[in-house]
Amino acid sequence: MNVSPAAKRLEFDSDPIASGTLEAVCVVHALRMDSGAVGITAIDKRPVDGAVKVRKMGLYADTQVDREHHGGHDQAIYAYSAAEAARWSDELGKPVPAGLFGENLRVVGIETTNAVVGERWKIGAHVVVEVTSPRIPCSTFARYLQEENWVQRFTDRGDVGCFLKVIRTGKITAGDKIAVMSRPEHGVTVREIFVGPSREAAEALLEHARSTETEIPAKVLRTLPTL
Repeated sequence: MNVSPAAKRLEFDSDPIASGTLEAVCVVHALRMDSGAVGITAIDKRPVDGAVKVRKMGLYADTQVDREHHGGHDQAIYAYSAAEAARWSDELGKPVPAGLFGENLRVVGIETTNAVVGERWKIGAHVVVEVTSPRIPCSTFARYLQEENWVQRFTDRGDVGCFLKVIRTGKITAGDKIAVMSRPEHGVTVREIFVGPSREAAEALLEHARSTETEIPAKVLRTLPTL
């Protein structure tokens, strides 16, 4: 397991702020033809059995085709909550199984869209991830689901889930415990970033970044109003 010097300091002594369970770990099942500009998509994610390696750029055996808009350190893993999936299942009148929305992790008892930007989760015994930004629905997503006016509906609902940056690598397995071990005081959530943060939220994010000498993800910076 590759552990950076910074990650070695992530031995949390306090009780978790919140806890839940990793319901499923999903990786690409097969590349699919797509009528978009790239021509293929890796959105077809499905649960896998057994332990899955978590690397800095994502899960072992997973991939992204459109590297311009997907993947990278700040979008290494996409997480979606079972509660949000259940709300969509009620609206769509059909199951929303793990992986259907292209997520890598389906989580229970843990907020994703309402997670605070910068909060850190410990998954299983070793893996640590950090919440970075919201998922932005695209036309590939709409074509894959074949639901009418899907991008607008997904946007209006706002249950978009969150991208995660890998802080400490290791292995995870469906059924692992998830613990929210730290949460920035600024309190700005992924949902707020998705809908467009207020001036107050932007100021709180920037002040936190200055005081803690941390970097705000580029995707989040682009949403901040001019101060």
